[in-house]
Amino acid sequence: MEIIEVKAPAKTNIGLNIVSKREDGFHNLETVFYQIHDLYDVIVFEKSDKLELILLDDIQELGKNNIIINAVKLLEKKVKKDLFCKITLKKNIPIGAGLGGGSSDGASTLKAVNKLFELGLRDEELKTLALKLGSDVPLFLYDYPTIGKSRGEDLAKLDLKIRYPILLVNPGIHISTKDAFSNITPRANIINYSDIQKYEIDKWNGKVINDFENNVFELYPEIAEIKNTLVKNGALFSLMSGTGSTVYGIFESLQKAEFVAELFPKTYFTFVGNL
Repeated sequence: MEIIEVKAPAKTNIGLNIVSKREDGFHNLETVFYQIHDLYDVIVFEKSDKLELILLDDIQELGKNNIIINAVKLLEKKVKKDLFCKITLKKNIPIGAGLGGGSSDGASTLKAVNKLFELGLRDEELKTLALKLGSDVPLFLYDYPTIGKSRGEDLAKLDLKIRYPILLVNPGIHISTKDAFSNITPRANIINYSDIQKYEIDKWNGKVINDFENNVFELYPEIAEIKNTLVKNGALFSLMSGTGSTVYGIFESLQKAEFVAELFPKTYFTFVGNL
């Protein structure tokens, strides 16, 4: 095998709760990670005589030393040999939007290069490497919803299928991790995520919450207004994804979601698709 093309999907968080502060400085969290397979970055891997990353768009934030290159280097260290390949990235998922685009690219790279060079690394070995790249990278090794605990890497498969379309709205605001975590008070989550599929989606309101919303909305009222617009225009459920700045709404029909998407400024990133 000399070439592999992969679609690295986005994700959203259905609920995000900070339950305790850890001694290592991280936080223990609980969340549901739900991948959005209709929104994805496209990455092509080809064997080559050197390691290089080609960006199809001029994305200054990515640079040449990003998570994709770091993933290959981790694999090289693991197997103790060079893994020269040309990697071409078409970026469709907004950067720094709480949609996991970078983490998905990293996990996809681990899987694709493992396959391209027939390294034979097992899932648990890839998961160990993925965690070195970032707390939410391991979730993208799987193609189904998961409950995430600990730093997010303690994953359990969740039997949840949302059969409604989603509208993502991102105003292009970058939220630093430090700002997101300021004034966060750990607390027990309201709902047991293992039971979330027992509730109709509109019943998630008030039970499925994102602990970062209040703080982020206070810092950036523009993001709060996105959620207000989604709710006022018929979203069955709406929440900020991750630590922001994307807010999503789940709607009864694709037509309704597309109509509401038109209410936002053209400068915003909007995406309508299936979950």
